[in-house]
Amino acid sequence: MIDTHCHIDLYSNPLQIANDCERLGIVTIGMTNLPSHYELGYNHLFSYKKVRLALGMHPLHAESHEKELPRFISNIDKTSYIGEVGLDFSREGIASKSIQLNTFKFILSAIKEKKKIISLHSRKAEKEIFQHLRQRNIKAAIFHWYSGPLSLIKDIAEAGFMFSINPAMIRSKSGQEIIRRIPIANTLTESDGPFISIKDRPVKPNDIIVVQDYLSSIWKISGRDVDSRIHENFSRLLQVIS
Repeated sequence: MIDTHCHIDLYSNPLQIANDCERLGIVTIGMTNLPSHYELGYNHLFSYKKVRLALGMHPLHAESHEKELPRFISNIDKTSYIGEVGLDFSREGIASKSIQLNTFKFILSAIKEKKKIISLHSRKAEKEIFQHLRQRNIKAAIFHWYSGPLSLIKDIAEAGFMFSINPAMIRSKSGQEIIRRIPIANTLTESDGPFISIKDRPVKPNDIIVVQDYLSSIWKISGRDVDSRIHENFSRLLQVIS
């Protein structure tokens, strides 16, 4: 299985989660919310083969962005993965819109000449994020837990960007409709652990099996074929930055 978006550092037992992923062979990209969080986790995870840590600057941590930007630059060459980054223009994030935009444009400018895969937070800001990606010729991006306009999915997919699907999306009608619109070739999987609950506990990367089972039912192919398609999609994304 492949988990392209998991906050390993926010579990109560992060090393156990990482060790389980390594033991089970689950390719897991660990998001961070700030560069200082990335620095805390880097020494613990840099030797893992299946688990990789992403360098993040979460839009809902905008109050910390200015002081964290130098750390972002100093760590940028340590990883091929950038996330969680993006914009949040929901009621929760709209007050810091200007800071978020400045930070996001800074990050995209910093990585546009580098070989990076970026995992995006895009709540209520999907069109703006897509526009900025195109303007800066970003090639490898994943829209994490997309919840934006259905009409935009086709444009995002045709631009070659991916969408990562998690267990919460398959439980809601709006999420199911979004998933139906995403081409198979643009689909990846994620847990977004520990922010989602499953069976009254925080979701874990191995719970992605429920997403694969759901995709198997709507794509009308076997679970093994779903796994193969997700691996093909992720491999194609890696080829973009190779």
